[in-house]
Amino acid sequence: MIVLEFKLKGKAKQYRIIDEMIRTAQFVRNKTVRYGIDNQGVKLVDLYKQCAIMAKEFEWAGKLNSMARQAMAQRAIFAIQRFFANCQAKKPGKKGYPQFQKHTRSVEYKTTGWGLSTDKRCLTLKDGFGDGKFKLIGSRDLHFYAAGEIKQIRIVRRADGYYAQFCINVERKKELISTGKTIGIDVGLNHFYTDSDGETVPNPRYLRKSEKALKRLQKRVSRKKKGSGNRKKAINKLARKHLKVTRQRKDFAIKTTPGAVKSNDFVAYEELQVKNMVKNHKLAKSISDSARSQFSQWLEYFGKVYGKTIIAVPPQYTSQECSNCGNLVKKTLSTRTHICGCGTILDRDRNAGRNILAKGLKQAGINLNTVGHTEINAWGQTDLYSLMAASTSKSTD
Repeated sequence: MIVLEFKLKGKAKQYRIIDEMIRTAQFVRNKTVRYGIDNQGVKLVDLYKQCAIMAKEFEWAGKLNSMARQAMAQRAIFAIQRFFANCQAKKPGKKGYPQFQKHTRSVEYKTTGWGLSTDKRCLTLKDGFGDGKFKLIGSRDLHFYAAGEIKQIRIVRRADGYYAQFCINVERKKELISTGKTIGIDVGLNHFYTDSDGETVPNPRYLRKSEKALKRLQKRVSRKKKGSGNRKKAINKLARKHLKVTRQRKDFAIKTTPGAVKSNDFVAYEELQVKNMVKNHKLAKSISDSARSQFSQWLEYFGKVYGKTIIAVPPQYTSQECSNCGNLVKKTLSTRTHICGCGTILDRDRNAGRNILAKGLKQAGINLNTVGHTEINAWGQTDLYSLMAASTSKSTD
């Protein structure tokens, strides 16, 4: 499944109709959540029936396409099921029941309620709201995909306009020549990441660079009178700036991960619990600015695209253990050099990268303790094929 996004170009009146559609979708979602609260053990079929009842009870709700209403019911049932699954698994932290939404920003269509022009440059929404035709602005081309491959369309409202996301049911696969190399990646704060070979990628710190402008825009919002048109304009400018920072982070993650995946056949990285890490208020802003969650998600994605092995390993003691002898060398966050009694002196993050690689290989069934360290060459790179061959020969002996 791939997603292609286009900006919608239309008239101001059409945008207001989209806002009405999104409010209606929010109403349907909240009503189905309310029904789930009042009726324990509710199923998706029951919520679909409630959508049909709502369409008859509220004339304006009936204007929304039936599949769009069902899509909001699906959102509600998935949130309810996730809540009970987390309770059953005794997942730590708060597991609050799905809340009523106040600021929904999207509405979804399945296979009906929309249509493309013959040149696939214009989108028409055909439900009861009748908002007309929109021009699709974007660099991607929908001509490569048949109409039957488009399984879903999502209309999204953002600070800088309205967008259409086309979910296309195709598999993206690319063949690459195997390199036989492996790396372990340690994501940090000084550098965006450091791998087991000692290579580093600088941390762009987009939020820190935009912090001064964000504070200035926030002050402008606070000085405007509540409910005034000028305040709405100031809020929109602030939201656009935040949106720019978000896009910069995403763009950086998308451009950084393919290099690590393409040049290696095996990539191990830390499975960090970012949600828990940001509870440290001294580091929360820096952790959020490094976009660790996005980086791991794109690593997994490009691993599937290029057919590479991507493994997430637990982060416990990766910075404290010596990658050479395995002894525990305790350090504070300010200690940036790993110095062990065995004579190993390494950058803290590179030492962590080597430990992450060793854990990843062990999870994959290739034990470095069995193979030894002879396969790590003078450049610090590990030959995956020699490791696998040696590991197999040791196990057969």
